[in-house]
Amino acid sequence: MNTVTLRFYAELGDLLDPGFRGRTFEHHFWGQAQAKDLIESLGVPHTEVELLLVDGQPAPFTRVLTGGEHLSVYPHFRTLDVSGTTRITENILARPPVRFAADAHLGKLARYLRMAGFDTLWDRSLAEEELALRADEEDRMLLTRDRGLLKRVLVARGSYVHTQDPEDQLAEVIDRFRLENCLQPFSRCMHCNVPVIPVPKEEVSDRLPPEVRKHCQAFTRCPACNRIYWQGTHHEHMERLLCRIRKEPPVPTGLG
Repeated sequence: MNTVTLRFYAELGDLLDPGFRGRTFEHHFWGQAQAKDLIESLGVPHTEVELLLVDGQPAPFTRVLTGGEHLSVYPHFRTLDVSGTTRITENILARPPVRFAADAHLGKLARYLRMAGFDTLWDRSLAEEELALRADEEDRMLLTRDRGLLKRVLVARGSYVHTQDPEDQLAEVIDRFRLENCLQPFSRCMHCNVPVIPVPKEEVSDRLPPEVRKHCQAFTRCPACNRIYWQGTHHEHMERLLCRIRKEPPVPTGLG
């Protein structure tokens, strides 16, 4: 049996068993092992790793381990400049991934992302393999809480969502990818992911609840599903959520 020592840094520790977090530990295996397989066997998908050092030197996922090596595993860097270092994967934080794909269990997060203006694929009927293929073909960042899905070879751009509450998940994604200045609230249909278009009040007046017809003047319509949007209480809740994420004062309430 062979032994390597490992240290996982920053948020990668959250993906490990509690006893391995924040410290160097030993891992035993038979024969030889590729670095990628060994790292993923411990619970960390390859999509979460940007830099791997083996005995202090950058190494690829295909590095064959035979025992005695020390592995330092780093997540995607937010502020530290490692451009002169041979990274194991593309820095997914280097450019805003404005196109997302969310797995079947992240439907509410997908709706929130669309509400914030981000092109987000979500279809509960897609099998995992189909979702991974669509995300790859359309250059979308795959969001999931399923580490097994992120371990698929086909998934080149993916991100593990740590939190469970949908509103917190939205805040996490926006913070992780530094998207605060990329928000375009209420520019997409939350159901269809299609950009909405302005529509005159007189064209939709017969479809509006009486109070909305009385108080609201601005409307948009989804050209795909024909849903009508206006600045009602749901709109106000979303505005407050985005203000909290952007750390701005809450907007005034009331139909308008």
